[in-house]
Amino acid sequence: MLSGGLLHEDVHTIAGFGLSHYTLEPWLDEGRLAWRDGPTASLDAAIIASVERPFAPHGGTKVLDGNLGRAVMKTSAVPEENLIIEAPAMVFASQHDVGPAFDAGLLNKDCVVVVRYQGPRANGMPELHKLMPPLGVLLDRGYKVALVTDGRLSGASGKVPSAIHVTPEAVNGGLLGKIRNGDSVRVNGKTGELTLLVDEAELALRQVALPDLSACAVGCGRELFGALRQQLSGAEQGAICIAY
Repeated sequence: MLSGGLLHEDVHTIAGFGLSHYTLEPWLDEGRLAWRDGPTASLDAAIIASVERPFAPHGGTKVLDGNLGRAVMKTSAVPEENLIIEAPAMVFASQHDVGPAFDAGLLNKDCVVVVRYQGPRANGMPELHKLMPPLGVLLDRGYKVALVTDGRLSGASGKVPSAIHVTPEAVNGGLLGKIRNGDSVRVNGKTGELTLLVDEAELALRQVALPDLSACAVGCGRELFGALRQQLSGAEQGAICIAY
């Protein structure tokens, strides 16, 4: 990447100035540590591609944008035929509610699963680890399924097209809070579109009723961070404390 002009060389590192230090490899020269030029080509192009022949002409993630806000999707793991979906929303305020709906067969259809109130201010943005198994099963059953959430996944969304870190989050006035079951949502991982297909006049009339999030403020040390969470910026701004 450095030789291809894709990295900035003018940076200070722990090894010294410039990233070229990291193109060297250590070896023992008569028992002493020495450095020499490292490999200039991948030893297995199926694992590490070259700049000249990349796996894909774009990066592995895509920023999505639309009236629902901005989000990011890991597109590299999603089959191309699953990157675009327009389907009715199924809305949840907790990842723990998705499993029972799946077990009851309520998700056996094309749908965009919306899991909101999972952002940094709402509940500290926990790992949504319970979502991928049932959503992956729905894909295997032949349904078109996507996930839209103001929460996070640790880079392991796999084959499910997942628009995560939606900003602004629902608890902070994001349009995510106005989605209702059955609303049509368009998620396009190719063009980067994230749109709630509901008339603006209709949306203006909708009132947002915040769910009871008190359980998110106790246990596992959450009490220590309650005041901090109220000062956090959005996920896109780094979810940092903006108060001094």
